[in-house]
Amino acid sequence: MIPALMPNYKRADLAFEQGEGVWLTAADGRRYLDFGAGIAVSSLGHAHPGLVHAIATQAAKVMHVSNLYRVPQAEALASLLVNNTFADSVLFCNSGAEANEGMVKLIRRAQFKLGHPERTRILCFDGAFHGRTLAMISATGNPAYQEGFGPVVEGFDHAPFNNTNTLRAAITPETAGIIVEPVQGESGIKPATQEFMQGLRAACDEHGLFLGFDEVQTGVGRTGKLFAHEWYGVKPDVISVAKGIGGGFPLGAVLATEELAQFLTPGTHGTTYGGNPLACAAGMAVLEEILKPGFLEHVRAVGEAFGALLDAVTKSAPDVFDSVRGIGLMRGLHCKVPVGEVMAAATEQGLLSVSAGDNVLRLVPPLIVTEDECREACDRLVRAADAICEAKLTTQEKVS
Repeated sequence: MIPALMPNYKRADLAFEQGEGVWLTAADGRRYLDFGAGIAVSSLGHAHPGLVHAIATQAAKVMHVSNLYRVPQAEALASLLVNNTFADSVLFCNSGAEANEGMVKLIRRAQFKLGHPERTRILCFDGAFHGRTLAMISATGNPAYQEGFGPVVEGFDHAPFNNTNTLRAAITPETAGIIVEPVQGESGIKPATQEFMQGLRAACDEHGLFLGFDEVQTGVGRTGKLFAHEWYGVKPDVISVAKGIGGGFPLGAVLATEELAQFLTPGTHGTTYGGNPLACAAGMAVLEEILKPGFLEHVRAVGEAFGALLDAVTKSAPDVFDSVRGIGLMRGLHCKVPVGEVMAAATEQGLLSVSAGDNVLRLVPPLIVTEDECREACDRLVRAADAICEAKLTTQEKVS
C-alpha cells in the first residue's frame, strides 16, 4: 500500500527532533554534525536566537495578508537588499525554482517592452540545475529530470559550461538572455572561471542580452561574499535568490536593475504567498546577521581553512577521495567509490552531508560553523573512509 506521503524522496531512516547551531539531535538521542544544512538552506544553523525570535514575534502579530496590500516587512527587506547589492528593485517569491521562473519572465518581458519581441530564448549551460518546475527542468537540460513529463518547455538552449570558444556560436537573433550558476552545485560543485564569467558579460553587452545569475545556492554568504558574482567583478542584470535567505523558512527573491524591473507592472506576474510578513521577518533576521561586521570575513576565513582541511582528508584517504572543489563554505569532495557509500558511511560517523553529481560529496554547513567544527567533520570523514576501506578488504578476504 502506498504511504500517506508520496514516495517521491529516497529518505534516510532518520528523524530529527531538535537542533542547535551546527548540530542536530535525532529521535533516538544521537547527535549529528550537520554539514548538509538542509541542502545549503540553514544559513544561521539551527535554533538561532535572533531568527527564532523574529519568526515567533511576527507570527504572533500577522503571518499573511497577500500582495493586495502593502507589506512593510517586504519593503524593509527589499531596501536592505537594494542597499547592499547591484539591484534597484526586488520581487519576492517562495522558492528557488520560482525565483528562476521569475527571472526568465523578467528577461523575456524586458526584451518585449524594449522592442525585441522575437527575443524569447534563454541560453543555459550543460551541467546546470535551475529547479524542478516544467520550465526549469527544461532550463536545466538534464534528461533524467525530464523523463516522463512530456515535451520540454520551448525556449531554452544549452552550451558547454566554462567554454568561451563556443559561447557566441550559441547566441541567436532570438536569444533574450543568459542564465548561469557562478558555482554549479547539483552537478558537482563546479565554479565558473573568471574568463568565462567576464566573457558572458562581454557577450551580453555586445548582443544586447541580459545576464542572469542563478544564486539560489551560492547566494547570501555561502561563498564568503554576499553573492558569488562579486568574486568575479561582473555585474549581473538580474539574479535569483532562495535557500539561505530565509534560514530555513521558505523565501525566494528576484533582484534586478531598474532596466528590467520597471517592466514587471501590475498584472504581469504574481504570487499569493511571496513576500508575506512572516517570510520577510525571517529574511530580515538572516540578512541583518550576515551583514554584521565580521560575519562574511568569518565565512571566508573558515571556508579557506575548511578547504585546507579537506585537502588533508584526500591525502589521508586517497582510496576514497581524490580532490576538493568549491569556494567558501560550498565544498565538494570528489569520490573514487560511489558517493552514496561515502554519504552513508559519513552518516554512520555522525556527519550529515549531501550528494551531488559527478560522484561528489557536497559539504555545505551553516555559515556560523567554526574551524574546530570543520576539523571535527574532517576527522569523521577520515573515519568514514577507513570504514569503507576496511569493509572492502573484509569482502575481498571472504571472496579469496
